Amino acid sequence: MSFVQGLKCRECGSTYAKALIAGCEQCFGPLEIEYDYEGISRELTRGVIESRDKTLWRYRELLPLDGEATVGRATGSTPLIHARRLGKVLGLPNLYLKNDSVNSPTLSFKDRVTAVAINKALEFGLDAVGCASTGNLANSVAANAAAAGLPAYILVPDNLERAKISATSIYGARLIPVRGNYDEVNRLCSQIADRYRWGFVNVNLRPFYGEGSKTFGYEIAEQLGWRAPDAVVIPMAGGSLISKTFKGLKEFERLGLLASDVRTRMYGAQATGCNPISDAVKRGSDIIRPVKPATIAKSLAIGNPADGYHAARIIASSGGTAEDVTDHEVIESMRLLAATEGIFTETAGGVTVAVTRKLVVQGHIKPGDLTVIGITGNGLKTLEALDLPVPASIEPRLASFEEALSRFPAAAGLATAAT
Repeated sequence: MSFVQGLKCRECGSTYAKALIAGCEQCFGPLEIEYDYEGISRELTRGVIESRDKTLWRYRELLPLDGEATVGRATGSTPLIHARRLGKVLGLPNLYLKNDSVNSPTLSFKDRVTAVAINKALEFGLDAVGCASTGNLANSVAANAAAAGLPAYILVPDNLERAKISATSIYGARLIPVRGNYDEVNRLCSQIADRYRWGFVNVNLRPFYGEGSKTFGYEIAEQLGWRAPDAVVIPMAGGSLISKTFKGLKEFERLGLLASDVRTRMYGAQATGCNPISDAVKRGSDIIRPVKPATIAKSLAIGNPADGYHAARIIASSGGTAEDVTDHEVIESMRLLAATEGIFTETAGGVTVAVTRKLVVQGHIKPGDLTVIGITGNGLKTLEALDLPVPASIEPRLASFEEALSRFPAAAGLATAAT
């Protein structure tokens, strides 16, 4: 049973029937799904949720499908990890990591949004699907389209990481590199969507697609024992994830599923080389000044974010703020996360860890805050960013091993065995 009542413009309030539509026809604003929350509250309880399979579909009443999902059935329910060792370094004993770098099927949070979008494309009876992408979305659309038996047309900037190119092509997607940045690629996709009867997940399927991100917030609250955290740090590209995570927390509050009201402060994280949303927040504005991306964090390299205005407003209204960090800080934080928690994140995760560190130093996040950092993608996708040296080989002799051992810092408590 679907509880979707229709679509509503986030800006002017115009309403529309449930249809394949990119934006408001009156003011060109973004559209949101309208739900029958009273009906949902009669169906969805903590007990009902806990009785279901551990996937994002355990929250299906709050997602915009008319029937059962046919693809992405293993997506979601990723770990929420108490990061004690990283927390000790950052001065945050109540630090948690929401780790979507192990999401199914393509190791990023984008699996949540494409699971909804591709299923919706099937419900609309579309001929094909596609997207503009900086990498993770391309992987995920290609995988779920293959599972759905739909052709996929993926357009990406031509400087994308090689691993993300391979991880899209393997599924048989029609991959088309474009000489331009993401914003130029996205404009081209909008033109294509007007001409062909295809579902572009971040164009004409966008109102449905974005709802998948709410499950990031649902899972955080459920995994914390049905409570909202004090602070959440989210990487920002288009700005949708931070907005939808907050929406998910507020929906749980509205349905009476949480132990207390949501007082979560939302913190946005960007790279300094592409920081249009953090720039606006730091200026005390919701007016986004588009930028030309120049950062190794390519998955966040959207210079004119579609949901930037709304993200800036959510951050400010929640009592949070936004920050950005240099590429050097990104790499150092990827190393720090790997060394302390054994999690290899892509550059976007380095951005969130580095921004969290900066927010603690600035006093925005306090030591006692229950803080969640969003880790949204896997480090195997951005190996080029690290450029790690290859270790020198040794002879197969104990003396050679011990000579090599002397080049490493001594490990605490390590003793040589008696012979």
